[in-house]
Amino acid sequence: MTADIPTGGPSFWWQQIGPPQPRPALAGDTTAQVCIIGAGYTGLWTALSLRSARPDLDILIVEAEFAGFGASGRNGGWLTGGFAWSHARYAASSSPQAVRDMVAAMNGTVAEITHQCQSLGIDAGITPTDELLIATSPAQWQRLQAEHQHRSAWGEADRLRLLTGAQIKQRVRMAGGVGALEISGTARIQPAKLVVGLARAAAARGIRIAEGTRVTAIAPGLVITTHGRITAETILRCTEGFTATLPGHERDLLPLNSAQIITEPLPPETWMQIGWQDHEIVGDFAHSYCYCQRTPDGRIAFGGRGTPYRFGSGIDDSGRPDPATIAQLTSRLHHLFPATRDARIDHAWCGVLGVPRDWCAGVAFDPRTRIGHAGGYVGVGVATANLAGRTLAALALGTDDPLTRLPWVNRTPRRWEPEPLRWLGLRGTYAAYALADRSEARGGPPSRLAAWVNRATGR
Repeated sequence: MTADIPTGGPSFWWQQIGPPQPRPALAGDTTAQVCIIGAGYTGLWTALSLRSARPDLDILIVEAEFAGFGASGRNGGWLTGGFAWSHARYAASSSPQAVRDMVAAMNGTVAEITHQCQSLGIDAGITPTDELLIATSPAQWQRLQAEHQHRSAWGEADRLRLLTGAQIKQRVRMAGGVGALEISGTARIQPAKLVVGLARAAAARGIRIAEGTRVTAIAPGLVITTHGRITAETILRCTEGFTATLPGHERDLLPLNSAQIITEPLPPETWMQIGWQDHEIVGDFAHSYCYCQRTPDGRIAFGGRGTPYRFGSGIDDSGRPDPATIAQLTSRLHHLFPATRDARIDHAWCGVLGVPRDWCAGVAFDPRTRIGHAGGYVGVGVATANLAGRTLAALALGTDDPLTRLPWVNRTPRRWEPEPLRWLGLRGTYAAYALADRSEARGGPPSRLAAWVNRATGR
């Protein structure tokens, strides 16, 4: 029964390591040279990059809840370094070579984060592994082969390999698996451990972090919060999926929901049926895809879209998914991994990720107002936040850096439509994906409906 499954908290990852020790809220009006809004991966990587380049800077991070409350402490633990956006869309405003430079920069984030964690003394549970995208129907396999060709043409050929159905069954036995795309150079992490480590490293280096301090307004040189006003030369907004909660930013990034469940530790006989002995990060290639990891203690963490969007850019209640979402994810877990049918579900949670109108991540800084921002990662934020944080820091410092010349810098996508168009559009999109997945699962060709929806929504 879904009613008996623990939820929220805001995730199993936090439950596993214990609740964070709260830091004090802002104690009235103050000043800072740099004020960063949001203490997730992006804000913390930005602060650490600034501190490394300029040890003299007075940096203050303000966080509405606690460091890692949002997606940084709730994600699926995939550290991939992959390029998940439209290559052509970036190339249209730059050049094909600039996009290949960005692909290379993204591919380098896994090694960069691993190195930084070692240097900072952070135990984030980083386990080098492969990513496996498994096709569970002929249509998915056709699309996956096209994905392989596409990504290879944009500079990732050396980390990609197609696997046959027989080869994938030797790795992970996902029901219906007819082939897979293997992506090397990835890793599995424990998300909450990473964000806790980054926050501790920042504090140890003299970066102030004020938790329980919600920002209510931003203007050049001024951040107004529930606990005082901050006068700052530079203001960097790193709020990702929570951007819509800021006045005036309701339509900048759409908060798209994602949800996860996690099983109890599975016995050896169950793992014998599933395989999965090398701890790969695993997903399927459905339009409404799933993403999974095998945890160090032998659980399956299984994620998917759930309720995709809440009217008015609503945010979830501290990570608590609705019963229908839990039931949907559990059913899909049992379908793809039948050996888990008798396993207990130990936790369920959800969160929001930021989506720009053109579905392409961006980093921006206005030297006139000295206000900058980063976000819109569309679900691949673990690695992307590191590159974004380093880029945002370089922009704020005015550094001549190859990162500041990447094509995602200072793009200006249009804003999302007003309600009820946002709600109707997103709900319709994922309803169409569900229809497309059912058609393809019955043996149909790659869905023309899904392809049309992708073009219509700008994906």
